[in-house]
Amino acid sequence: MIPVKSLQRTNANGGIATPREHGRVRRDGEDWRGELLRAVTDVPHLLRLVDVHASEIKAATGQDALRLDFPLRVPRPYVARMRRGDPDDPLLRQVLPTTREYETVPGYGTDPLDEAGAVVDTGVLSKYQGRALVIASGSCAVHCRYCFRRHFPYADHRQDSSFESIAAVRHDPTIREVILSGGDPLMLTDAHLARLLGELGAIDHVTRIRIHTRLPVVIPQRVTPALLETLADVPQRVVVVLHFNHPNEIDRDCAATISGLEEFALLNQSVLLAGVNDDADTLVELSERLFDTGVLPYYLHMPDAVAGTAHFDLSQRRAVALHRQLQARLPGYLVPRLVREVPGGAAKELVLADG
Repeated sequence: MIPVKSLQRTNANGGIATPREHGRVRRDGEDWRGELLRAVTDVPHLLRLVDVHASEIKAATGQDALRLDFPLRVPRPYVARMRRGDPDDPLLRQVLPTTREYETVPGYGTDPLDEAGAVVDTGVLSKYQGRALVIASGSCAVHCRYCFRRHFPYADHRQDSSFESIAAVRHDPTIREVILSGGDPLMLTDAHLARLLGELGAIDHVTRIRIHTRLPVVIPQRVTPALLETLADVPQRVVVVLHFNHPNEIDRDCAATISGLEEFALLNQSVLLAGVNDDADTLVELSERLFDTGVLPYYLHMPDAVAGTAHFDLSQRRAVALHRQLQARLPGYLVPRLVREVPGGAAKELVLADG
């Protein structure tokens, strides 16, 4: 892993600026929770905001919307980055429910990665050697239509305030890394997250804590001083994996906020999505902008075969061809690994052949 660090900046006194001084970190933790409450949850409302007609994009409205088992949810800061009047906007396509989600496609199911078979305790999964995945929260700030856990039984995996299920990690000395996932772990309040990290921080054999999150992408206000202090207090190495899929997601405000996280290892994990980012120019720009923001592009995932998401898929031949274009146009450290997850596999599988 190549560490990514931004150039050092000086403050008004000529000293080295801290992330809190040069990043656009919010002082008020209520800001991000207010954005959650203001999130758009009605399809016609979203279409009005972006000036797109439902017929232009096969949006799920009326009775179709009522059939959705994975409803619309998108924060307004993310909506603000969408192009008005463009039914093909790549950010809109990631969050807008369409009638194509009702299509039944052979090979697509509700648990394509067999995560049910990886559960070792409530909210704790063991998928790879030396690592434990903790479902820290069952909710997300945004409902991405391609989500591989859109059918996950979160109600069966709620973490209580005592974090009893963390005992599964505490009692297994082979676990070196804990992955906080969900849902989105940053949906927890700073106080709740601090308690969880405190429990994990007291486990001697855990040397890394990895946090997967899309919240700073869709609500930059989530990166508060309290969050930064909570993460800085963790005795283990903290790795933050962000989920950017398109360069249009990285506006100036978002980039300034992400810079506040630069004292931690920052990686990005994208999903290769048909109609969103399946062209070389977009992926090259994404890698460049990520690195300019202090984030290393690490994974480019093939979509998982999740029921309701087949319209985002693309052939392995197409994916490999795109990846080869990235290799030709970018330095090696800016080329994300093209991977897929195989149920029961010992690791994520590199996609190398045309297939």
